Amino acid sequence: MRLDGKTAIIIGAGQSPGEGIGNGRATAIRFAREGARIMAVDRDLKSAEETVAMLEQKQGEHFAFEADVTKEATLKAAVEEAVRQWGKIDILHYNVGVSLGGGDTELLEFTEETFDRVFSINLRGAIMACKQVVPVMRKQQAGIILMIGSLAVYEDYPYVAYKASKAGMVAFMHQLAIRNAEYGIRANCILPGIMDTPMAVDTRARVFGKSRAEVAAERDARVPLKHKMGTAWDVANAALFLASDEAGFITGVSLLVDGGSALKVG
Repeated sequence: MRLDGKTAIIIGAGQSPGEGIGNGRATAIRFAREGARIMAVDRDLKSAEETVAMLEQKQGEHFAFEADVTKEATLKAAVEEAVRQWGKIDILHYNVGVSLGGGDTELLEFTEETFDRVFSINLRGAIMACKQVVPVMRKQQAGIILMIGSLAVYEDYPYVAYKASKAGMVAFMHQLAIRNAEYGIRANCILPGIMDTPMAVDTRARVFGKSRAEVAAERDARVPLKHKMGTAWDVANAALFLASDEAGFITGVSLLVDGGSALKVG
């Protein structure tokens, strides 16, 4: 019960189409098992409601909320509803991001429309979510903000907007951490490597016209640790640690969850 009595907004708590489980849903389940009350936020309300139905709960402990991260007004509404229901917000977990699913490409095919689409979801949405929650946390003199970045920040990653937006997220997290430390707010990023999630594997299978098994085998082969991708549970466990009091003196950190893949970068 490491999060007993805590409240957590998880943005991107729904599920991308495909097999297995995504980072947001796994984190919601993990946090709930450790005693947190969850607000499952997603642009797909039905998917968020499916996540809530999987959580261990007492009546009314968790709830779903529909919000589009490209529209600040919906993020504002989500934070206001969390405060109305709970009176506080202990944790904000920003778990939204697109790459190929947002039309990302290599440089020579890159367009302004792709930049606007991917950055509005990956980076601008994170900034606007923090804009809404930081005043609440400053007033409380406490709070935890987690964001899901990517190993793509460091590795040889071909698609322009995803890499640049996740690098921007890390820079923003550094700023957020140092400028809010005096208020007791901690901010950290998790950088997943090659993961077996619907967004990572099933999206690539659709875009490249391959079977899921083919994509999974290619990705497994690239991972140093046992040549096996990580899962959403690995990300969820990292998020749990950073959200818990065990990480109470950790802020401004980018935590790699990558099976050693970054070691190939140097």
